[in-house]
Amino acid sequence: MSPPEPIGADLALIADIGGTNARFALCDPSRPLPELLRPVSLRDADHASLQHAAEAYLASVGIRPRRASIALACPVVGDDIRLTNRAWSFNRHELRASLGLDELRLINDFGAIARAVPLLGPEEREVLHGPDQTLAQGPVSVLGPGTGLGVALLVGDATGGWRVVETEGGHVGFAPQDEEERALADRATVLHGRASWERLLSGSGLALIDAVLGERAGAPASPPREAPEVVAAALGGGDPVARQALARFCAILGSVAGDVALVHGARAVVVAGGSCPASCPSCAAARSGNASSTRAASPPGWSRSPSRS
Repeated sequence: MSPPEPIGADLALIADIGGTNARFALCDPSRPLPELLRPVSLRDADHASLQHAAEAYLASVGIRPRRASIALACPVVGDDIRLTNRAWSFNRHELRASLGLDELRLINDFGAIARAVPLLGPEEREVLHGPDQTLAQGPVSVLGPGTGLGVALLVGDATGGWRVVETEGGHVGFAPQDEEERALADRATVLHGRASWERLLSGSGLALIDAVLGERAGAPASPPREAPEVVAAALGGGDPVARQALARFCAILGSVAGDVALVHGARAVVVAGGSCPASCPSCAAARSGNASSTRAASPPGWSRSPSRS
């Protein structure tokens, strides 16, 4: 007699692994539309590795699926994987065996987001500029700040099918536009050896912008604030440095989105990511075209997917 199937073997494990959070859920692959079951977000810092985080989640739900698909904030090439902004590394075959999986699929996180874009309904996106219409044809640029800056390209069309080009575009060099941005680039270079887009367009980047602008404004010396503190202070309305930092962050995001669209020849731009505040008027204004006005052109339609923290 063959051993019984483990509980939940017909379900699949899905995960989004970033540099700050590891988000897990289950899904039923047999359903026509995906539905997240038992979603949980874990802090990376509380776990020694991806394997430990996944095992903690599976233990909490009491289910041992046979299949898994995991999106990772890093290039997914070969069998040995190392996250870009978290000291986690693993071998895909060893991870599959340790979790008791028959099948393990690994994909780039922004590649996963790009694949989801054509499936978004009107209630799942917010249009910032241009007509509100279903994406029917590429190219479509997909980018967004989180622990780093993700960039992907969606090509093809709704009729013939979509294809995703995964990139590491967040590491493109940052081109400052004025004295304030030059000060930000200088600080990023001192800290990291090079000022790339993601050194400013990320959670740590917003914290850097806030610290530099506070110094320039003559604010009293204090420990650097984390990105959630800056956002909360800015949206609260009583902190001019935080408001200025968030506005500058969003202006840079608008400029970078315009650059990405020019490089991709994009018909539309979709902005996602965990450090993209949903309720910030300055971000909406910057991304809708104000910040990209210094560029040679801007894409005809910009849309924004719901941001996730």
